[in-house]
Amino acid sequence: MAVKAREKFSLSAGAPGLRAKPGARYKGPMNPIFFLLVELLEIYKWIVIAAVIVSWLIVFNVINTYNGFVRSLLHMLSALTEPVFRRVRKFLPPMGGLDLSPIIVFVIIITLQYTISWISVRYGL
Repeated sequence: MAVKAREKFSLSAGAPGLRAKPGARYKGPMNPIFFLLVELLEIYKWIVIAAVIVSWLIVFNVINTYNGFVRSLLHMLSALTEPVFRRVRKFLPPMGGLDLSPIIVFVIIITLQYTISWISVRYGL
């Protein structure tokens, strides 16, 4: 009975009340370097989203590009996203004015985040 209680709340057993697989062990928190990479990718993902939204607002004449703040925001977003978008556009065929590079970059970021997290948990790094 005491063995079951220890097994129930041990680190290798996972959540209380759940049985762990034989040989399973506690994986601990993510490696700080992997955590930093995942968080930087998350920040870049939001930068891509902001660049897409700002480009839509410009196309639909919602924001004025003659405003100094808007101009500096556009320059910053362009400097951060265009080098990556340019590399993706090299591999995409022309789509008649439709730019799919932000979608491809977004999928690549999500895949990298998942892969880094999986490696960290799988190998205990």
